[in-house]
Amino acid sequence: MSNRTFTMIKPDAFRKGHSGAILDQILKAGYQIKAMKMMKLSAEKAGEFYAVHKERPFYGELVEFMSSGPIVAAILEKDNAVEDFRKLIGATDPAKAEEGTIRKQFAASVGENAIHGSDSDANALIEGSFMFSGLEQF
Repeated sequence: MSNRTFTMIKPDAFRKGHSGAILDQILKAGYQIKAMKMMKLSAEKAGEFYAVHKERPFYGELVEFMSSGPIVAAILEKDNAVEDFRKLIGATDPAKAEEGTIRKQFAASVGENAIHGSDSDANALIEGSFMFSGLEQF
C-alpha cells in the first residue's frame, strides 16, 4: 500500500471555478500536496494519459474533453491515500455518488465528473510520474 495518490481537477470543474473549493476539501480530508500545477493538456498528451482506455467507445470524447481547458494536477499524500481518495471523490456517476463527495457536489455527469483519482497504488505512481518530473515532487 502506498501513501500517495494522483488527482486532476478536470476542465469542467476548473471552468466553473470549483478548483479552490475542491482543493480545500482535499486538504481538510488530511492530504498533503506533494506536487501541484495548473496546465492545459494537448490532445496528444491527454491521449497518452488515457491510453489504457484507447479501445473503449468513449476514448475520443474523453481526450477531447480533457484537452478542452486547464486542469490542476496534484500528487497527494496521506495514509491509505488511494482508497480514501476514491471515497472522498465518490462514484464516477455523480447521480450515484454519496452525499458530501466531491463528485456529488461539483460534477455534472459521468463525462464531466469534475475530478480524477488514481484507482490503484501502481496507477498513482504511473500517473504522478507522467505529469511530474522527480524535481517537481516533494
